[in-house]
Amino acid sequence: MLAILAAHFAVAAVAPWLVHLLRRRAFLVLAVVPLVSFVWLLTRADVVHDGRPPTETYGWVPTLGIDIALRMDTLAWVLALVVTGVGALVLAYCAWYFDDDHPGLALFTGTFTAFAGSMLGLVLCDDLLVLYVFWELTTVFSFLLIGTDPTKRAGRQAAMQALMVTTFGGLAMFVGMLLLGREAGTFRISEILAAPPSGTPTTVAVVLLLVGALSKSALVPFHFWLPGAMAAPTPVSAYLHAASMVKAGVFLVALLAPAFAGTPGWHETVLILGVGTMILGGWRALRQQDAKLLLAYGTVSQLGFLIVVFGVGTRASALAGLGLLVAHALFKATLFLVVGIVDHQAKTRDIRVLSGVGRTAPALFVVALIGGVSMAGLPPLLGFVGKESVFASLLDVARDGDRADLSSTAGWLVVLGVIVGSALTVAYTARFLWGVFATKPDVEPTNFPAVPLGFLGAPLVLSTLTVALGFAGHPLTTAFEPHAEQFPAGVHHAELALWHGFELPLAFSAITAGVGLVLFAFRRPMARFQHRVRFRWTADGAYRFGMRTVDRWAVEVTSAVQRGSVAEYLVVILLVVLLLPGIAVTIALDDAVDVELWDTPAQALVGLVTCLAAFAAARSRRRLRAVMLVGVTGYGTALLFVLHGAPDLALTQVLVETSSLVVFVLVLRRLPPYFTDRPLSPRRYLRMVLGVLVGATVAVVMFVTTGARTAEPVSATYPTEAVEFGGGYNIVNVILVDIRAWDTIGEISVLVAAATGVASLLFLNTRRSGIRRMVDADTEVVDRVRDATGKHIWLPGPRTLPPDRRSILFEVVARLLFPIVVVFSIYLLFAGHNFPGGGFAAGMVTGLALMVRYLAGGRYELDEAAPIDAGVLMGLGLSVAAASALAPLAFDGAILQSAIVDLHIPVVGDIHFVTSTFFDIGVYLVVVGLILDLLRTLGARIDTQILAEEQEAALR
Repeated sequence: MLAILAAHFAVAAVAPWLVHLLRRRAFLVLAVVPLVSFVWLLTRADVVHDGRPPTETYGWVPTLGIDIALRMDTLAWVLALVVTGVGALVLAYCAWYFDDDHPGLALFTGTFTAFAGSMLGLVLCDDLLVLYVFWELTTVFSFLLIGTDPTKRAGRQAAMQALMVTTFGGLAMFVGMLLLGREAGTFRISEILAAPPSGTPTTVAVVLLLVGALSKSALVPFHFWLPGAMAAPTPVSAYLHAASMVKAGVFLVALLAPAFAGTPGWHETVLILGVGTMILGGWRALRQQDAKLLLAYGTVSQLGFLIVVFGVGTRASALAGLGLLVAHALFKATLFLVVGIVDHQAKTRDIRVLSGVGRTAPALFVVALIGGVSMAGLPPLLGFVGKESVFASLLDVARDGDRADLSSTAGWLVVLGVIVGSALTVAYTARFLWGVFATKPDVEPTNFPAVPLGFLGAPLVLSTLTVALGFAGHPLTTAFEPHAEQFPAGVHHAELALWHGFELPLAFSAITAGVGLVLFAFRRPMARFQHRVRFRWTADGAYRFGMRTVDRWAVEVTSAVQRGSVAEYLVVILLVVLLLPGIAVTIALDDAVDVELWDTPAQALVGLVTCLAAFAAARSRRRLRAVMLVGVTGYGTALLFVLHGAPDLALTQVLVETSSLVVFVLVLRRLPPYFTDRPLSPRRYLRMVLGVLVGATVAVVMFVTTGARTAEPVSATYPTEAVEFGGGYNIVNVILVDIRAWDTIGEISVLVAAATGVASLLFLNTRRSGIRRMVDADTEVVDRVRDATGKHIWLPGPRTLPPDRRSILFEVVARLLFPIVVVFSIYLLFAGHNFPGGGFAAGMVTGLALMVRYLAGGRYELDEAAPIDAGVLMGLGLSVAAASALAPLAFDGAILQSAIVDLHIPVVGDIHFVTSTFFDIGVYLVVVGLILDLLRTLGARIDTQILAEEQEAALR
């Protein structure tokens, strides 16, 4: 099972390449994967029927107890057959539906195949949390498929609407899953169903699960998203919104019904909303002029019907539900594919302008007629078999009390609602067949080119199955029995059959057919009546009103709090710090806090100097002086680290502080030398008070938290674990690349994102455009940096600077020290596992070397020292870190697991190497790329701006 899931996602990854190679014929290749999966599933029929569902379990997140658990019982097997079988046919159909130049074809193929894999994973998984993952994957992929053409506004809006509605339901369902798993003591679905919990939390959990199911299957009040999703290409509608994704909610109800159909609120929710959706969908279908929208509302109606059948919770209804589910997948996919052919050939789906299509394309009409008759529930097709069995099962509840918790009155009301909904189904089926295929005297015949046989192939196969399975009631009953047997035996024997005798179910079928045809015959009066009774308030209107309200409030709130003032933003942040942690620490001050001011007088002296520097920085009017004083506080902190015995932290602090000072100075070139001269206002006094209070709060929080420890710290075992498991004596470095390597992955990702943000403020196109080597300079500059032989001289960079901005001594020292500093940084990189250093510190040292080159020789000298795009360097570093994290999986290890290698090499001696060094190399490259990016954006680019301004001033 895992193999066929993986195959879908693997093929989805290469689908864009196949499209580039084969164009639309790639769909035929992609269809092989679901087809092979379908055949394999058929071979497992005996195993599934024997009551021995195949199971597979693979560890995923062992610390949380989450496994990729797969289980294929009868319900999952039937849904998997629908997903793979219809999926293969729809993919093949796409080869004729799309043109080679269709926009977004490559993305569509990959997304469609990945969706099929996600849906298959949803029905096969046996863990609630894994089910939620696949559930949301189908949501995301359906969003991409509905909005596959980003140039169409309707498609974008429909995709967003579907995403919002189904995600809301999915989140509610997720909360229900957590509650249910907590009550049951496990998230394994088979174990929960075998021993279902009870009580109020379980009731709440089941109701939340139903919210997710009803939103996914487009039941009232979530029904409006499905017709809107018809903006998607027709193959998407045929697969996602008729045969596959919308069945996810039906599947969840059918899955939970054996254990939870008696839960308080289950029947009230499922039956009322199901019957209401069935009637509402059929009523709305009668008003549609677009054939695809007509089928969409018909799908909404049929989904309500399915939810009712599976929600009743009896053996007969479960069996009938599976029959109706398969029938619905076949006839509704057939009809959607037929509409796709009509739209493709006639360039319209409007039933008011289509005429004579049935005469022009008789084969297409026969295929549609089979699908339509099955949808209407007429013999001898599978739809009739399913609907007859549904009527029989509902009558058992209404007359014979198959469910003790359902009254006879409620049972008859459900039967009545289903009869009304079925009559509407017959009416809109007739309207569809007449509107698309009939010859209308007052309408000009439609120009309809001949349909290629391959284009007709998929709906032809589906309609053939609809006919054949209509006569296969006994085999279907045998195949579906293991699922039905989970329910108590009813009054009558449950079976699927084409003929149940002259009983009430047959009478109900005749009544629905007759009433439906009468409604179609009087379609014009019905249309006028529907127009007069149109409801002013609809669920779709409520959704749009809600979204407009949210958008409006977002604009108002944003305009109120996002005014572009950094000072105001800081005030808000600091007020939150003061109110939340401040109040909490004030409460905690009831207990005495034991404070030890210092270990040695040197610490007190350094702390005093640091505080004085901070006070002077706050009082300084000159920006450069303030920056230098802030630097003093940073260096003071580094000195405190040294006095506390943390040389590694001190080294990192000094390097970061030095780099920050350089960056500050570079930015100050574009700022006035002094802060504002405005007199102190009351607001500034309030800011002073706020600053003092926040500083005091942070200090007290540190005192309280460090003094409130009652348990032994986890760091107590770090010295031993760092050596035994991390293979290093530098505990700080082992923490960064081994113990808490996941944190480091997140931190370097943030660094890359921050650097990209800074660069985007100054670079108008790409980072690469900012690299200017000597060969890229103008002719005069090139002549000045070459000697008589045409070779570069040893000190070319400074020749590009004006004489008044040069320091020969600085240039020479920078050139001499640069390779030495770089070599030292490499030493820090490889020695950092046992001595002060590591990838971050080494990257900062290399960055400082580049800073010195830049300060000595300008932007040309910087680009001569590092002629590489900073983005490439950061991306390479992130890739190296990720590769080193995943590499242990190839050797049966865990992600980010390290290996210790001890070698003895003659002459060289003993070598102690830890594979986490590769991870550290990735960190090193990211940090170097970050510094290089800052130098190019805040240094070289500002240099260019200043030079341009000077040249413009000289010209003036």
